[in-house]
Amino acid sequence: MSSVHELNFLKEKINELKEQGVYRKLPVLEGANEAEIILDGKKVINLSSNNYLGFANHPRLKKAAKEAVEKYGVGAGAVRTIVGNMDIHEELEEILAKFKREEAAMVFQSGFNCNAGTIQAITQKGDLIVSDELNHASIIDGARLSKADKTIYKHSDMNHLEKVLKENRDKYKNILIITDGVFSMDGDIAKLPEIVELAEKYEAMTYVDDAHGSGVLGESGRGTVDHFGLHGRVDFSIGTLSKAIGVIGGYVAGSKTMQEWLNHRGRPILFSTSLPPAAVGAIIEAIKMLMETTEFTDRLWDNAKYFKEKLGKLGFDTGNSQTPITPVIIGDEAKTMEFSRKLFEKGVFVSGIVYPTVPKGTGRVRCMVTAGHTKEQLDRAVDIFEKVGKEMNILK
Repeated sequence: MSSVHELNFLKEKINELKEQGVYRKLPVLEGANEAEIILDGKKVINLSSNNYLGFANHPRLKKAAKEAVEKYGVGAGAVRTIVGNMDIHEELEEILAKFKREEAAMVFQSGFNCNAGTIQAITQKGDLIVSDELNHASIIDGARLSKADKTIYKHSDMNHLEKVLKENRDKYKNILIITDGVFSMDGDIAKLPEIVELAEKYEAMTYVDDAHGSGVLGESGRGTVDHFGLHGRVDFSIGTLSKAIGVIGGYVAGSKTMQEWLNHRGRPILFSTSLPPAAVGAIIEAIKMLMETTEFTDRLWDNAKYFKEKLGKLGFDTGNSQTPITPVIIGDEAKTMEFSRKLFEKGVFVSGIVYPTVPKGTGRVRCMVTAGHTKEQLDRAVDIFEKVGKEMNILK
């Protein structure tokens, strides 16, 4: 067989990863994504999941998923524009719009798909995309697919954003300002009221990716727009259905006009089969649960504050987090990975995050506290953090 098929150029790149010490194998989870899990054969407290509200294995969601399978089958069988648009998909969009207190919602197969499909559909040549420098990879990819010009502003720096808008406003037809609602590496919240005021001043549109704000911020998890009371002033509000909601998918909430246009030009909607009925049934149930009570989001925030305070008292650096995302900043890359490894050996799974995901010298383990954790589990986790911190001279 010819050596062409050996993919030697990729083998070389894989070897480079091994030499750099960044090659990895996927960890294997045995069972549901809960507060305590069996990972790679070891029982550990899970501080790495985005399952903020403990919905991923919730009995009510599982029951709703089974009922949807019985009625609609396992797959939608087509894209929505042909024959894959079931009444259950329509029901989901109605309940999402009501939950988000917006006119309409458009559901995509993932949060990543939302950004890949929406940004290019709402911008064109002659427009400008202005993006926060710490925005998620899917926003970067979505912007690359657009024919508009692109520029970035310094992270949450409103003076820099205004400078960019002032310099560019008369050169472009439309300007779209894009920001994450909650930044996933540090857990800080976008300065949305200031961004919206600048957008209105310079007649720009606003686009918020609320992946880590959905189900977390605002009344019963309605998101960053609700948290700041900015309904009707943010043009495109992106939410995920795979983190706090516990299932899969994403959506854009906003005006009826937005929904009508994406229905015709959102490429993942036009060219990819719609969400499976089981997922849709479970998501509808999750939204109903959040509309009934704030108990899930209350528990999440209570646990997050409890855990943060305990780590802070020990002397760990938890950065500028304003949300349940709690980074523990170690600094050195190798030391960060060793810290994560030692925590795992002692019974806590929290993944190390280093360059290029975060800037050099700011390596951290990112702790994701959920509503599903008990105080006893959080206490045990903190004890293990203390032991490893002292062992590695991170704590004095």
